[in-house]
Amino acid sequence: MSADMIPLLSKALGETIYMVMVSMIISTALGVPLGVLLHTTGKGQILESPVLNRGIGAVVNAIRSIPFIILLVAIIPFTRLLVGTAIGTTAAMVPLVIAAIPFIGRQVETSLKEVPFGLIEAAESMGASPREIIFRVLLPEAMPSIAAQLTTVIISLVGESAMAGAVGGGGLGDLAIRYGYQRFRPEVMIATVIILIILVQAVQFLGGQLVKKLDKR
Repeated sequence: MSADMIPLLSKALGETIYMVMVSMIISTALGVPLGVLLHTTGKGQILESPVLNRGIGAVVNAIRSIPFIILLVAIIPFTRLLVGTAIGTTAAMVPLVIAAIPFIGRQVETSLKEVPFGLIEAAESMGASPREIIFRVLLPEAMPSIAAQLTTVIISLVGESAMAGAVGGGGLGDLAIRYGYQRFRPEVMIATVIILIILVQAVQFLGGQLVKKLDKR
């Protein structure tokens, strides 16, 4: 691989990390409360509301059922309206966030279901409010599992950010398509794949370390 590609690879890696980090922060800020709401409004839970639960669940399932590449193209008008453009790293974050929020919501819901119901009953018997149960029982107990689930989401976002390169989203995917595929430079394609593998492995390792730190068992 020629030396002129090294700066391009560094720039593309920076764009990918930027896309994934910002998308993850926004998605987590919205997806975790969504997961809490999905769990606590379920049957027999502290904020039981079947109608609300089914309604939110239907919307979440509908968004999750759309393949990311289709979502990426389908919301181009919304992306352009929101950020003023449909190409580039900032524009790519819009579909990334929209795809990740329901994914995180379901993952958090799954983690919260693992918390023994006896702990919730004990908190209720001591007069704890739903808010106190959520923040002092559910979330602390489920935190190791939530951290593991969020690690999976980050890895998924890395892959989806590469896919965003198909529509000029920037990052490693865009570099692989423009230089590796369209200009017939297989060494560029191989380099981007290797960098993505290393990035995913690093995320998995750091996520595993965080889970071990949070797990007090």
